Amino acid sequence: MAFRYEIRLSGAGGQGLILVGKVLAEAAAIYDGLNATQSQSYGPEARGGASRSEVIISDTDIDYPKAENIDILLALTQEACDKYGSDVKPDGIIVIDSQTVTNPPAGNFTVVSLPILQSAVERLGKFVVANIIALGVIHKLSNIVSEEAIKSAIRSRVPKGTEEINLKAFQTGVDLATEWLKNHPDHAT
Repeated sequence: MAFRYEIRLSGAGGQGLILVGKVLAEAAAIYDGLNATQSQSYGPEARGGASRSEVIISDTDIDYPKAENIDILLALTQEACDKYGSDVKPDGIIVIDSQTVTNPPAGNFTVVSLPILQSAVERLGKFVVANIIALGVIHKLSNIVSEEAIKSAIRSRVPKGTEEINLKAFQTGVDLATEWLKNHPDHAT
């Protein structure tokens, strides 16, 4: 049976969401042999303004490259959560940062609240890797792309010399999601 999986990554400009979208699309298309599209949108003020990246992954041709029925939404700001929360399909997942999103939406979806930004600073000492932590969370919750494919795409896409810290950030995200799943066994992938 054919599948189509839609991911929207949203937050503020400068949070590295476009990079995460490119890593996901590359992991799916180049390393896992699936079809993938990636699109992006950000406000005119780039850093600090609204930012969005969408990735669609399918095992068949993708005839429409815009996400309309979101399987998983990452919202790193309250504004992004408020704006895109209603686009998540029933039984979908919204991943929010527990410090920046304090008013999650209600609906027929699962809200996963994790300290993504805090973990970047406290566990790795670098705020800038929060995006890759979020990627690890998304990977663990969706299991749509293989871990090795994502690691290969990270090595290919991140700035040279930052591969190791980004791979640690990815593992931190996987660990955060693993812990959340242990506490919510009805949502195991």
